[in-house]
Amino acid sequence: MEYIKHLKKLGETLFELLSEALGLQPDHLNSIGCSKGCSIVAHYYPPCPQPELTLGVRKHADAGILTVLLQNHIGGLQVLHDDQWFDVHPIRGGLVINIGDLLQVLSNDKFKSVKHRAIASHVGPRISVPCFFSGHASLLDKPFGPIKDLLSEANPPRYKEFLLKEYLAKFFSSSLDDNKLPLDYYKQ
Repeated sequence: MEYIKHLKKLGETLFELLSEALGLQPDHLNSIGCSKGCSIVAHYYPPCPQPELTLGVRKHADAGILTVLLQNHIGGLQVLHDDQWFDVHPIRGGLVINIGDLLQVLSNDKFKSVKHRAIASHVGPRISVPCFFSGHASLLDKPFGPIKDLLSEANPPRYKEFLLKEYLAKFFSSSLDDNKLPLDYYKQ
């Protein structure tokens, strides 16, 4: 419970910093519910005797707004940059922060969600504990799109508005093998 309390405070602080980075008031992202609705899951990857024959988690971007990841000392997380996979080496006591698809939409592409995967390894177990900030449940039935204050004639919306519940349904019903990512359906 203490860890969750600290994660929520960290989330609020990160959203303040991200608001400022977008040129908005520090409380903007928190005021629209971004730091609410966090959920924590735990992933356990046992050692794999033949890691070349299996996958951990296929390429994807997180559906939510922001992810805070705690992982143990066993590597396996990779990020995609310029069509090349790079290892994210765990740092003792460190956290990995991922921008999710929804923050990409809110920021009108000023922030980009990160494509990543987890690969199997012959060492282990690998443990990762992500905390997904997906926004307050009250956002599910409201139109969701780029923040209006970020839009102008020179910076038109790159996404059409959509209902968050429709996007999440599309995300969770799509295969990680699909060539078209759920976010692609909402691009202008």
